Amino acid sequence: MILATGRLHGRRKQLVPAVGGHPPARATGALETDDGPNGRTLSRTRRYPHRTRTGGDAPAAGVVTPAGGCRWPWRDVDWYLVPSAYTKAKERVWEEGMTTGRTPDSRTVTKLTPAAEQGEHWWPVALAIIAVAGLHVALPARYRVQPAWVVPVVLLALLAVLIAGDPGRIDRQKTWLRILMGVVIAFITLANLLAAVRLMADLLTNDKLFAHNSIGLLSTGGVIWATNVVAFGLWYWDLDRGGAAARAHHPDRNPAFVFPEMLHTDYAGTAWVPQFIDYLSLAFWTATAVSPTDISAIKPWAKSLMMLEAAASIGLGVLVIGYAVNIL
Repeated sequence: MILATGRLHGRRKQLVPAVGGHPPARATGALETDDGPNGRTLSRTRRYPHRTRTGGDAPAAGVVTPAGGCRWPWRDVDWYLVPSAYTKAKERVWEEGMTTGRTPDSRTVTKLTPAAEQGEHWWPVALAIIAVAGLHVALPARYRVQPAWVVPVVLLALLAVLIAGDPGRIDRQKTWLRILMGVVIAFITLANLLAAVRLMADLLTNDKLFAHNSIGLLSTGGVIWATNVVAFGLWYWDLDRGGAAARAHHPDRNPAFVFPEMLHTDYAGTAWVPQFIDYLSLAFWTATAVSPTDISAIKPWAKSLMMLEAAASIGLGVLVIGYAVNIL
């Protein structure tokens, strides 16, 4: 069956079935629209006239005539559309085709939702958190949270709870999940901030810890810098549009960042939604270029976070690289 829709505003639409490879029959029904649950627009077709390919009524429901005509075996169709705020998608024509035979009492439910509605996978976020735990363990003992197992154990335990609370794709909107994710990111940020402050204090007070070990200094500074990039990427990812689960249900709600894919829909599609790798890329280029590149911040909190990350990157880089060069 092929269901074709345009903009659903109470107009009459055509529903076209395909039976046995023959040209489809046509039937017309009035569409009534109203607001469904969760802010969706719900439309339902009423019973429509049963027509055949060659005209007239078919002799029985679901029976193909010798001339190729048929009567539709299903009676009505429910449409569940994307959220009404998703205006770009509503401007386009969505088509879904399938060939099937159903009993007269069966119903067909077609979900016309973009891929973003499914939510994004957990594995990129989980991999980033595991990498942060490993990086923290790789730091010299002076710059780690003691005992050394505290940070990795806490991060892995909290990550397991998050995945168990929202298994599969990230699409469950629960307050406790948002709070727990914020705790994870804050824990990463504080542990890395402690390491950065200690390192900068050692360098500014002319400590002899790295007096003859420029490679160790660069390695320590690199680990702290990389952890900082991941931490800010997680902050951007968790705060933009209410988090990953909220973006899955409301993909264009109040964005804080404008990505190139949002401006070039001919290449990325109107259903494109940023995922963790996009926010990690934003954090990386903010830390390296020390300026917005192809991604623009349009909310005050987003601009503030980007300035804070750039300032931290400059301060850490100048001290570590300058001191390492002086040793050499």
